[in-house]
This record gives sequence, C-alpha cells and structure tokens, in this order.
Amino acid sequence: MMRCIRCPVAYHTGDGCVAAGSVLITPHIIICSNHSSSRKNGHFSSPVNVGWCFICARGGRLLCCEACPASFHPECLNMEMPEGTWLCGECRAGKKPHYKQIVWVKLGNYRWWPAEICNPRLVPSNIQTLKHDIGDFPVFFFGSHDYYWINQGRVFPYVESDKNFAEGQVGINKTFKKALEEAAKRFQELKAQRETKEALEQERNSRRPPPYKFIKSNKPVGKVQVHVADLSEIPRCNCKPTDERPCSQDSQCLNRMLQYECHPQVCPAGDRCHNQCFSKRLYPDTEVIKTTGRGWGLKTKQDLKKGDFVMEYVGELIDSEECKQRIRHANENHVTNFYMLTLTKDRVIDAGPKGNLSRFMNHSCSPNCETQKWTINGDVRIGLFTLCDIAADTELTFNYNLDCLGNGRTSCHCGSENCSGFLGVKPKSAVVMEREEKVRNAKLKPKKRKLKTESKQTHEYYCYSCGEGGELVMCDKKDCPKAYHLLCLNLTKPPYGRWECPWHQCSVCQRTAASLCHFCPSSFCREHERGQLLVSALDNRPCCSNHDPQRPLGPQAMAKSVSTSMVLKNTL
Repeated sequence: MMRCIRCPVAYHTGDGCVAAGSVLITPHIIICSNHSSSRKNGHFSSPVNVGWCFICARGGRLLCCEACPASFHPECLNMEMPEGTWLCGECRAGKKPHYKQIVWVKLGNYRWWPAEICNPRLVPSNIQTLKHDIGDFPVFFFGSHDYYWINQGRVFPYVESDKNFAEGQVGINKTFKKALEEAAKRFQELKAQRETKEALEQERNSRRPPPYKFIKSNKPVGKVQVHVADLSEIPRCNCKPTDERPCSQDSQCLNRMLQYECHPQVCPAGDRCHNQCFSKRLYPDTEVIKTTGRGWGLKTKQDLKKGDFVMEYVGELIDSEECKQRIRHANENHVTNFYMLTLTKDRVIDAGPKGNLSRFMNHSCSPNCETQKWTINGDVRIGLFTLCDIAADTELTFNYNLDCLGNGRTSCHCGSENCSGFLGVKPKSAVVMEREEKVRNAKLKPKKRKLKTESKQTHEYYCYSCGEGGELVMCDKKDCPKAYHLLCLNLTKPPYGRWECPWHQCSVCQRTAASLCHFCPSSFCREHERGQLLVSALDNRPCCSNHDPQRPLGPQAMAKSVSTSMVLKNTL
C-alpha cells in the first residue's frame, strides 16, 4: 500500500488506484491530493461546474458539487435543494481521478476539452518543472497535444458514449474534432488493456483458492473461551505400555470409545499411545483441488482405512450472536459460501477467514467422511474421520447437515445417486429407510389413541412462478408449500425473518387474499374476487383468466406436475 503521511488515506501501488495529484515521497509514502493549498474546508476553492445535469443532460436550476464539476437537478436526485455546501455521491465516497484516465478538462475560457491524465514522471522535463501545487496533475490534451497542470475541480470523467459528442454539430473546429477521435481511440485502448489485465488476474485467481489465513488450532474471538482441564480431571484409560498398539483403533481403549483423547502425562502407555492424533496433528497427506461445478475440494494423496483420523476442523471460535451477525453481513453482501460448524450450544467454528485445509472439504449426500466431537484436554473439538476405506487421489467429503437459517435453500451438486437436491435435506435413501423403520415400529407397538400432531411443513422443489428448480425462497405461512426464485420475486437478496409469498396477497391491491388460483400465484381479496376465478375441468379447482378452464395446465404447470410425480415416485 501507498500511505499518506498526513492522514489515514492509503492506495494500492500502481497508476490504477493512487489518486492523481498525490506527491510521491518514497515508494510507499505519499502526500495525498486532499492536502492541496487550493482547498478550503477540504474542497477546491474554485471548481468549475458544468451547465447541464449529469443525469438528464439538460440545463436549468442545478445543484453543484463543491469538489468537482458535477451538477444535477435536485428532482433528478429525488431530493430538495440543500442549504450550504454539498458533495456529489462520488466525492462523498472519496473517488478521485487516477492516472491513465480520459477526462474532460476546463482550462481558462476554452471549451471543455478531452485529455488524458499523465503520471508526472512520464511527462517532458519542462512540464515537470512548471509551478504546481499538491493535488495538481498534468494532462495531455488530444488534438493539440499540449500539456498543462490541472486539479480535480476542473475535470470530470470521459465515458464511452462521449465519442458521439460531435454528431449533428455544424462548423465544428477541426482540432476539436481530431481531439474527439483521438480520445475515443485512446479510451478503447485503455479499456482493452484493463480488460486484459482483469482477465489475467481472474485466470490467476482461478488457479488458487480464495485467500484465507492458515491456522493450526481454534482461535477464540471476543468473549468466547477455550476450556483447559486440570490433569486430575482427564480420564485415564486401561491400556498398558506392553500392548502391541496401545490406544489404537484396534485396541479396547476406553478413552477412544468415549471419544476422549489421551493426555501424554496421564495415559499409562506414555509415548507409545496412539490416541493423540488431535494434539500431534497426525494428518494424512492431502491436496486442495479444483472440482467441476463445486468450487474447490480436498483429496487424499494416500490410502486411508475406515475409521482413520483425517484432520481437525479448526477456525475462529465465535458465539451465537457473532454467528448471526456474520451470516447477516454475508447475506447483505451476497456471499454464499459459509464455513461454520456448531461446536457446542454457545460456540461455533467459523473457518471462513481463518482455518486449515479441512475448510475445503465439500458436502456429499453419500460422504466418505464424518464429523465427530472429541474432548481434548478438557475442551470439545471437531475431527473428521473416514467412514470407509478410501483410495489415494479420492476427494474427501462429509455431510454438512446444514441447518438452513431463514427461508433460503442451497442446491446440492454432489452428484450422488441418493442426492436430495438441497443442502440440509435428508438423502432419498435415508427418507425411505426412515419410513420403513416407522412402519416396522408401528407394527410392533400396541395401538394407541391417535393424537393430532402438527405436521412438519414441506415445500415444493420448483419455483411456483416459472416452474424451474434451483436456489429457492420458501413461504413461511403455515401449510403453504410454495417456493420462488429471487429473480421471479424481483428481489436481490433473500427476505429476512418471517415471509409470506405473493400467493397470499391480492394481485390488485396487495391486501390479504381470499380466493387463490391453483395454477399460478394470482390471488384476489373479497373486494376484487368477483368474476376473476372460474371452475376448471381439473378436479373443479379454481383458475384465473390466464388459464383455459378446460385445460388449465400450461407448460410451466405441466412441468410442475411432472416434477411432483417424479419426486413422489422416488421417495415412495
């Protein structure tokens, strides 16, 4: 970073980020452009504002920015004319001109002219020696090929559509016309350079996982604490030092059976103990790999046997309140990757910002590993263990058992034969086995009086608007199975808290619906239901005017019907 010596401002090194007009003292220390003597109260004393609105391009009563040439109609910004000084949105956000940027420049009584902002080190020496202040930067005028020093108060960005500026104008100056042509050409060159650089950066990023901080053990955050037991509280196993492999997976070690790790100062086997995998971090050789359609994954580079310890799942130890705040922040910023595992009732492991290679293990409805909670030195920790023999170069997976917070669902792409389709939903084979077990238990148990129990609400696996599957938002109204895509609801992020779908709101006035179409989300209140619904030929169910009463099922509804029948067939 290049940091200002007078204020907290900092930029990445390079012409693309550092603000034009900053004075370079050392390769990493600057005086930023905010410290110009031509500024008063942090703003340029004499910005030259344009005479048209930046939004509608018309003149009139304009609201002018105090730091740059931008002007707006207050009504175009949906605001009243403010009193006192006012800054446009980009100036409030601290956005500055940067080197190799095409801008419009106002110099003296000349018209606004296209130019390129130049790095002072790359301009001729006679231009470098011209008198200028902190915050001033040299510009190269197209057409005339002159240089001059200017500040932010007299420039605004050139956009791609400005190449058509001279269309329809009569008697335009030849030099100005040449300047417009050169500016348009240079703008495309810089745009191509920027896109190429971004493509190369994206390619480099695709070859390596997104950044995170590697840690070896859990790091508590805030008030969360790591428990440490006294030696007298740590259980002693019944293994002997003379055993062939004391405390190993094949032994009868009581600690191992109770998922306690032996302590080297307490275990009778001492240094020969094989139940200290967590403390000694006895992990197999693994490698982070790029998978198809599931991001990054983790594979083993050696053969593993059933019950082998893979590695500990480590990260930041946070409480439930911090967990909710992080999930809320992720939803607001459209972050979809989570690395949180519940450790105890009031502690959660978040391996997102910090963790080890276990954070890359993907979910599977037919996993080859599982999580186990072990007690190590008095504290509970999570380890990953194999469920079967695993050959080398095989991807390691475990079932996330995701507890869906809110009403969103994430599609599962594990590719297993019994894939449930969504994270947090039981695999199909597990559902069938659970039903068979209930049937067997029902035959064995004596008949009792049936009590009315509240059935668990299930939702459909397709969008009620378009009939397609994917990531869906579920209706929270009791007994409503409907689900929707965010795009079909005109939403950019999942609704927070309890949410009822449009099927329960009048399509005309948005009040509570009294009559519903059974083939699309259209619904109507008491006031607007008259004449809106007809009885269809399909089980006499009501349908709106968007459907043929004799054949109410459209293509989307047919897709829903087929999808429903397939789901039922697979689960029965």
